[in-house]
Amino acid sequence: MLRRLTFLSAGFALAASAASPASAYMVYVSNEKDNTVTVVDSTTMEVVRTVDVGQRPRGITISHDGKFIYLCASDDDTIEIIDTATYEIVGTLPSGPDPELFVLSPDGKTLYVANEDDNLVTVIDLESRSVAMEVPVGVEPEGMGISPDGKSLVNTSETTNMAHFIDTETHEITDNVLVDARPRFAEFKPDNSEVWVSAEIGGTVSVIDNASREVKHKITFEIPGLRAEAIQPVGVRITADGKKAYVALGPANRVAVVNAQTYEVEKYVLVGQRVWQLAFTPDQKTIISTNGVSNDITFIDVATDEAVQSVTVGALPWGVVVSPN
Repeated sequence: MLRRLTFLSAGFALAASAASPASAYMVYVSNEKDNTVTVVDSTTMEVVRTVDVGQRPRGITISHDGKFIYLCASDDDTIEIIDTATYEIVGTLPSGPDPELFVLSPDGKTLYVANEDDNLVTVIDLESRSVAMEVPVGVEPEGMGISPDGKSLVNTSETTNMAHFIDTETHEITDNVLVDARPRFAEFKPDNSEVWVSAEIGGTVSVIDNASREVKHKITFEIPGLRAEAIQPVGVRITADGKKAYVALGPANRVAVVNAQTYEVEKYVLVGQRVWQLAFTPDQKTIISTNGVSNDITFIDVATDEAVQSVTVGALPWGVVVSPN
C-alpha cells in the first residue's frame, strides 16, 4: 500500500512544476529501527515497496549496473544482497562485525566496509563474495570514501578523529590526517583534488588536499537561532562539475549548500528532523536527504536549492541510494 506523502510547510511555496524530477529513478532508503528498505519512485514521489531486511540496516549502495543493492545489516554482522528486480535477498557478504558504512570501487569489483567494533576496514571481493583483506585503522571507523580513479580509499575513525588514507593496491595506510571531533563521512571531489570530511561534534567539514594530504580549509556553519552544538555535519555530496556541495547538518534539520570552489555556505535548506545522509539522482537534478527523527526523506531541487517534497518512509531512515538508470 502506498504511504501518504507529506508536504513541507516551512514558509515557502512549492512550485507545481518542481514537483517531479525529469527522469524516473528508484530511491532506496534503509530504515534503521524497523528493519526495512523503502522503495520510492522519484517521479511520482510515492512509496512503491517496503522490503523486510536484516537487523539495523544502515549503509546502503547499489551495483553500477543497478541489479543489486548492498545493505549493511549491522546487528546481523553481515551485508545483504538484494535483487532490484524481485526485491528478494539473494545472498550475503562476510562483512565483519557491525558494518555501518561502505563504499563501492569505481570498477564495481570491490566493496570496502567500515567495521566499527573491530577497528578494521574489510575489503570484500564481490566476484568470489569473500574477504580479500582486513586493514587495521583507528578507533570506531565509520566514514568511507574512494577516489574517482580508485587508487585511494579514505576511512574516518570517530574516536581517533582521523582520516586514514589507504592505498587500494597495497592496502597500506599511507597518511593519517587529523580532523575535528567525530568524523562521520568522507567524499572525494570528482576531479580527485580534494577530500571533504565532516566532523559531527566538531561542527566542521575539513577540506583535505589530496596531493599534500593536508587540511587546506575548514568549513563552518552558523544558523540564526540555533546553538552551535545543534549543527552536526554528517553526509556530504559534491556535484559532478565540482562547483557545489551539500552537507547534511543532523539535528539542525537543514542541508547546507556550499560553493565548492570558494567554500562559502550559500544557503541552508530546511528539511525534516535529524537529517543524516544524502544522495543525488543520476541526472543530478535532485538530491535526497534522509531525516531520521521525522521518518521521512526530502527531495531538493538542485537548480533552485529549494525543498520540493517530503515522503514518509520507515522508522529512523538512515541511508539512501538511487538507481543508476
